[in-house]
Amino acid sequence: MEQSSEIIIYQTADKETRIQTRLHNETVWLNRNQMAELFDRDVKTIGKHINNIFNEGELDKISVVANFATTAEDGKTYQVGHYNLDVIISIGYRVKSKQGTKFRQWATKRIHEYIVKGFTMDDDRLKQEGARSRYFEELLQRIRDIRSSERNFYQKVTDIYATSIDYKKDDKLTQEFFATVQNKMHYAIHGKTAAELINERVDSNKPFMGLTNFQGKYITTLIMK
Repeated sequence: MEQSSEIIIYQTADKETRIQTRLHNETVWLNRNQMAELFDRDVKTIGKHINNIFNEGELDKISVVANFATTAEDGKTYQVGHYNLDVIISIGYRVKSKQGTKFRQWATKRIHEYIVKGFTMDDDRLKQEGARSRYFEELLQRIRDIRSSERNFYQKVTDIYATSIDYKKDDKLTQEFFATVQNKMHYAIHGKTAAELINERVDSNKPFMGLTNFQGKYITTLIMK
């Protein structure tokens, strides 16, 4: 079963253990090998605990197990069984692992962040790897897509207004309407009007007055206006 998911990194305090976890359907997922690494137990022991969890009726297998496409060391992609946070927590109690408690706290924080904000970010990883990370470019592209969809929505609003019988492009009322709609879009996205955003970001002490991006190789007079 092919499912889309976010990859986030869990790292222990001593930085000796780094595990790629999947964030999907508002929970985190690990396979048996990852749980063995997390709890410092062999895979056979993890498998035994998983079987006991299901045999004892503690958890419903259908709701806590999912297959995800995983690339193995041989370069081939396989469907590998993963177990959600409920299973991970249960195993943590059974093996009496302090590491399991720390993982639960970390995972709960990531899930809450995802539910509230709609995304979660591995800040340390992005800071360390920066543009070298293949996920960094993907993140930038997704941000561009979001901004593009916002622009398309704004364009649809202005297109509808332009079909009005009394529409006049240069009329003061028209300009006020477009400015109001634009400000509402800005405020809905980042909590500031266009004027407030410009006032906050423009700084004569910074290169290019604080401008962070522009089309072409050089800043033109039109852009500066």
